[in-house]
Formats: sequence, C-alpha cells, structure tokens
Amino acid sequence: MTRISDGWGSGPSARYDEIAAHFRPIFERIAQTAIERDQERRLPFREVEWLREAGFGGLRIPKAYGGSELTLPELFALLIELSAADPNITNIFRSHQGFTEDLLNAPHDQWRDEWLSRLGGGEMIGSGFSELAGAKVGDYATTIVTDGDGYRLNGEKFYTTGSIYADWINLGAVDGSGEPIAALVPTSAAGVEILDDWDGFGQALSGSGTARFKDVRLESFHIKPNSARFPYTTAFFQLVHLASLAGIGRAAAGELSRHVGARARIYPRGNGAASAEDPQVLEVVGRVRGPAYAAGAIVLNVATALQRSYEANLAGVDPTETDIHLLAEIETSQSVTVISKLILEATTVLFDALGASAAKRATALDRHWRNARTITSHNPRIYHDRVVGEFAVSGKKPVAVGYRKIITPFSTTSEVAELGGV
Repeated sequence: MTRISDGWGSGPSARYDEIAAHFRPIFERIAQTAIERDQERRLPFREVEWLREAGFGGLRIPKAYGGSELTLPELFALLIELSAADPNITNIFRSHQGFTEDLLNAPHDQWRDEWLSRLGGGEMIGSGFSELAGAKVGDYATTIVTDGDGYRLNGEKFYTTGSIYADWINLGAVDGSGEPIAALVPTSAAGVEILDDWDGFGQALSGSGTARFKDVRLESFHIKPNSARFPYTTAFFQLVHLASLAGIGRAAAGELSRHVGARARIYPRGNGAASAEDPQVLEVVGRVRGPAYAAGAIVLNVATALQRSYEANLAGVDPTETDIHLLAEIETSQSVTVISKLILEATTVLFDALGASAAKRATALDRHWRNARTITSHNPRIYHDRVVGEFAVSGKKPVAVGYRKIITPFSTTSEVAELGGV
C-alpha cells in the first residue's frame, strides 16, 4: 500500500515508493510491539538491528560505498514513516544520520572514504556532544589530550542518544590547549561506560543517558581531521525532531481510527448507532488526521530547503556569498512552533472521540503525547519564534546555540553547530 492510498500524499520523488517498499515491512514489525516496548521499557536492540541489516544506516551514503544515495527529502519521508512505527528509533538514528551529513560535506580524502565505507557496511554512530556540568551548549569539560603516539579521552556526556546501540560515539571535546576537537570513540573500548539512565516520561527508549570516559585510549584514526560540521547542521537535527512529530501524528490518527471503528459503546447524547457513525466523533478523527497530514507536508517542504543547502555546499558555493544556508535555517524555525502545536493538540484531542477506556494503560494512547511533549521540549520553540521574527522585521541572520568559529573546506570561517539533545 502506498502513501497516496493511505491519504498521506505522494512521496518526494518518483522512486520513493520503491525505496520505501524495502523498509515498510520492517516498520510494520516495529509498530506491532511498540506498545509492549513502551510499557515494559524494553530497549529496541532487536528492532535497531533489523534496520541496520536492511541498510537503514546507509540511506544517504553513495552507492559506491554500499549505501542507497537518497536525497534529503527521501530520507525525511522515510523518517516520518519510521516515526509512525516508533519515534524512539528515529531518535536513535539521529546522530548517525547527522554524522553521515558531516561526511557527505567533508573534503574528499582517505579518512572520509574510510568512514563512508564503514557506514555503508552497516556500522552505526551515536551522539556524544552534550554535557550537564553547568556549561553552555557547545562548551566542554571533556578532554582529548595527546598521549605518546595516541590520545587519551576523559569526561562525561549526557543526552548520548543512540550510543548504547552504536559501534561509535561521535564526540566533541577540547584538547590540551582548550581548542575544540572531535573524535569517533569505539563504544567497546576500555574505559567507556554507557548507562541507560534517561528517565524522561517520553522518548524513554532512545538511549539518551550518560556516557563516561575514563582514560580511553584513542589512535590518530579516531580523531576527526577537523571538527567542522555541515552548514545546515542546526536545521537538519531540528528537522529530524519535526519528522518524528509528523510520524507521531500519523500513528495517533491511525490508532484513533481503529479504536473508533471498533467501539461498540455509545453515549446517550450521541448522534449515531455506533461511534463510527457519529458525526461529532468523526469530526474529532478529522481534527487529528488533518494536523498529521499538514505536519508531514511541512517537513518534506523544509527538506527541499536542506537539499538546496547541501547541493550548494557540495558545489563549493562560498557561504559568505549566499543566503541558501540561512534560508534553510529560517524555513526550519518557521515550522517548529506550527508542527509542535499541531501534534500536541492532536495527541490531546484524540481522547475526546473515546470514552474513559481510552485512558487504560493497555491502549497506550498517552505515549503519543508523552513522546511529542518530550521532543518539543528540545531546542525550545520560543527561540525559534524570536529568530523568525527578527529575520522578518530586520533581516537578522540566526545564530545557532553552540556554534564555534573554525575552518571549513569551503570558507575561511564558519559557524558550526555542535548539538546534543534527546
């Protein structure tokens, strides 16, 4: 069944349904046990492995390296579908997909080729940027210092989303001089400890807790040639969250429809012989489904802005002579509050179409709101609204929290986002 026949619209390309057909059976299997995992707090190691074996980690990787070479709109369309099955797993792959963009935008060299081959072969990356030591986002107490012919890593990270499932942690730190340095840290290395201590009421299975590093030995190969990130970094990571919200909306709409269709009990003030025939109940179903549709359409539209940014960077366009990267940020920020409100309201109003039985734990309908509320708590909406207002009124360009001025392949200076978060 295609997305068109589901009523969610066409995919972002003529080949999209062919691409998605490979993953949809896996998404369905993931969805079948999503409620059980949420209730039992069972981490989805098995489900992540299904996706890894199917090549989900190589979606954007060039075919020459074993990947699928998808466009960004195609990637985000798949992330919406995965999120409808389980948004925890979308979040698990968030850092991995971000590191993939680092590679795709990096200078062509042996280091880049090696990591593209590793990711195309199925290896997986987790996140290691955020810290809780009272520092601003992007400032680090974690250190990587030289140690003989190698390096030594010490520190502690939080919001290490996906790392408990991954082979490597993409990590930011400072060197002995206090300068930013980035590395890929093997999760199996001696001195690495990853804890499942994220205790949020939503996104509980994303593995977003603590990672500790005590005298971890690193080799030159583990150190990134430079710590630059791609020019649409902030927009990309935020759009993954928005894709998750769109998927949550679709899942909520689907489950509500099934509950209404199966509901036998009606109220005395009802307007039909069954809930499925009650126009007021059906109106609520529409009020949930419509926002889910709108959220998905917005995500795919913004993804085209990111694709333009990617193509400009790949072509070597000087970032100081174009607003294309800025506009990707603006389009993303303009979407944040809209999508957040749509899905938060949809995951609340759905209960108006059902009775008290909808509050039973067995239905787990509350997980949609809990996951949506948790996701919308990252990168607060209030700041996106202000950024959009400043741009609209005065043309002021947004500056992402946690940026650092460093050398990039295509310019003398660049603002580079180093983002954490669940």
